Amino acid sequence: MRAALWLLALFAVAAAVALFAGNNQGTITVFWPPWRVDLSLNLVLVILLTLFVLLHAALRALAALFSLPTQARQWRMQQKERMLHSALLDAMVQLISGRFSRARKAAQAALTQEKTLAALGASLPQAQQVRVLSHLLAAESAQALQDRPARDAHLQQALNESADRNLLASPETREGVQLRAARWALEDRDPAAALARLEELPQGAQRRTLALRLRLRLKAARQDRRTLEALETARLLAKHRAFSEAAAQSIVRGLATELLSGAHDPAQLLRAWSELETVEREMPEVAIHAAQRMVLLKGDLPVARNWLLPAWERMVSLPRGLGDALRVKLALALEAGLDSVDADWLARIESAQRNNPRDANLQYLAGMACMKRQLWGKAQQLLSQAGMGLQDPELYRRAWLALAQLAEDRGDAEQAALAWRNAAQIDNHPVSLR
Repeated sequence: MRAALWLLALFAVAAAVALFAGNNQGTITVFWPPWRVDLSLNLVLVILLTLFVLLHAALRALAALFSLPTQARQWRMQQKERMLHSALLDAMVQLISGRFSRARKAAQAALTQEKTLAALGASLPQAQQVRVLSHLLAAESAQALQDRPARDAHLQQALNESADRNLLASPETREGVQLRAARWALEDRDPAAALARLEELPQGAQRRTLALRLRLRLKAARQDRRTLEALETARLLAKHRAFSEAAAQSIVRGLATELLSGAHDPAQLLRAWSELETVEREMPEVAIHAAQRMVLLKGDLPVARNWLLPAWERMVSLPRGLGDALRVKLALALEAGLDSVDADWLARIESAQRNNPRDANLQYLAGMACMKRQLWGKAQQLLSQAGMGLQDPELYRRAWLALAQLAEDRGDAEQAALAWRNAAQIDNHPVSLR
């Protein structure tokens, strides 16, 4: 369609020119003494048009000739700029591919090309950002090569280059450098330096990078053995869903257990327990570990049993709610305080065993409670049943030791010897997976 329109337009122009030139009788007389030259108007117009075209072509040729030095300079600048970006990209590729020496050389080549461009008077719009990124890549490569002096030198140069926020096109570049510095401090096991780097971030960056900053703070606090601060940070990360639900629970549970393990007397243990939130206190692993610490520190055993109550209720209501290892730990923690157990707990143990008569762990716990209360016959019955069904080697050994003691107290040497032998054969007993 366009070709047809152009053809029609060309025919129209040709027709107009033919009509104008065919009937044009005008002449132009040029007097050049002693000559007189008569020229047709059409010829003069053609000559003028030809002269205009020739003059225009000559001016264009002269302009191109005089612009050759400028074009050559621009071509050289363009080549150097391409080499600069190529070196920068090569540094990134070499870094992610694990070739750290090559990555550092490529980053240094990019810096050299940028300096050459600046010396030639060609200022890139992103020159400062290019320098910062080049120093950052060189520092990252030096960190991977364990060349800390070179890393610190490039890091300081990157921070110096990004110090002027008026010139920096992207303020996030400096924030990225500071975050990388915090990570390197963590890799060097220097949590104090990592926390100091994080504190240097502006408030806006702290809000934008909250999850990443909290992750770094969590690692730094754990390395610095600041368990309570690490636990508070993990709670914030769980709140902002920086981890999956299972991972968040695992991290919080581990930190809560570590906080309780740091207590060296009952008072410290009570303070550590008070720092935990209700959800954390109801975690069976945390409650059982707290009770075990209280027993180990010879603290208030009724308080420890109160801590165990949620885990106990969960085990009783949901037989599969606790794993085998936790059920064993819960039984051992309760057994440690059976000498001072109250009537409520005795009723709970008896009721749970009666409702689950085939549970060997409950049989063992009820049998030990009866033994503490000098109910010898019932204790022997329950412990004998438990000894046949227990899978945990520690409970198995304890059950047969208790049966041996009962047999010796009533003077039954044969049964005592059998019980001692069963307790000694613990290595041949099947062990459950913990």
